[in-house]
Amino acid sequence: MFTKRLNLLMSSAASVLLLCAAPTGPALADTYPDRPIRMIVGFPPGGGVDIAARLLASELSKQLNQSIVVENRAGAAGAIGAETAARAQPDGYTLLMGNTGSITINPALYPSLSYNPATDFTPIGLVSKSPLLILVNGASNVDTLAEFQAKAMERPKTVTFGSGGTGSIGHLTGEMFASHAQIELLHVPYRGGSPAVADLMGGHVDMVVEGVPIAAPLLQDKRLTALLVTSGERIASLPDVPSAAEAGLPDLQIDAWYGVLAPAGTPAPIVEKLNTAINAALQSTEIKEKFASQGAEVVGGKPEQFADLISDQLNRWKTTVDQAGIKAP
Repeated sequence: MFTKRLNLLMSSAASVLLLCAAPTGPALADTYPDRPIRMIVGFPPGGGVDIAARLLASELSKQLNQSIVVENRAGAAGAIGAETAARAQPDGYTLLMGNTGSITINPALYPSLSYNPATDFTPIGLVSKSPLLILVNGASNVDTLAEFQAKAMERPKTVTFGSGGTGSIGHLTGEMFASHAQIELLHVPYRGGSPAVADLMGGHVDMVVEGVPIAAPLLQDKRLTALLVTSGERIASLPDVPSAAEAGLPDLQIDAWYGVLAPAGTPAPIVEKLNTAINAALQSTEIKEKFASQGAEVVGGKPEQFADLISDQLNRWKTTVDQAGIKAP
């Protein structure tokens, strides 16, 4: 009995010593990070999320004076990477470069998703955002939203629109566009945005929803026409393309975004330090120019603002998926 009590007392004393030795509050932030950080990307190398992660990691490592290793865990529309990050220790040494699809669209498409974006992550900071374009063939003699609406109303459910795949942001934006424009379109899914745009130029579909990087050079060559950009104002890289509001659809403001998240339970001092470092990194002229070359605008801001964006989009995309009856591929 005496031995058991002695062991219990020694165990309790050791626990107290460990608690006293562990840094908390400001002290925790002072010692973090003292080893390399991994940033998980749920998509293959070379894609948009991967490029954003590597651009940020390069500058963020300077701010934190520590290496940041980008780790690709591709598969299941970003779900494999997101689950890996969600299940990691909440110590600030595993981060996720999340995007619109993996964080706010997947939950609406996959009811049995292996992670819950609302409860399994701590938002750290929004990195960038980029609007989408409603595109038609440059030789289609359709130059405005009103002309496209008239064409669609003459042929309900036969005017087609292509996207990078079922459940992609392009698909959901196209459905939302049709709803706001009060027209009925037929969706044609592709395996990526480039094949959809190629078929648009070939006259095989009537409209495509796609981002700025793929479309910009084709707009300059007049091979495509942009009816609108899904933003509140015109964007600097395409000053001749009307905003959604100017085109008559003020509620069609949609951005694809990238942002950094950590596992739920990550200590507040670490969250604050990471957020401060991300905001500082995004002030770099070089990083602004590199994101701009990808058709994106750097954002930054507080973790609470990023959390509000995620909450709003979770509701918005679920409504869109339910109303359009979209099923996961």
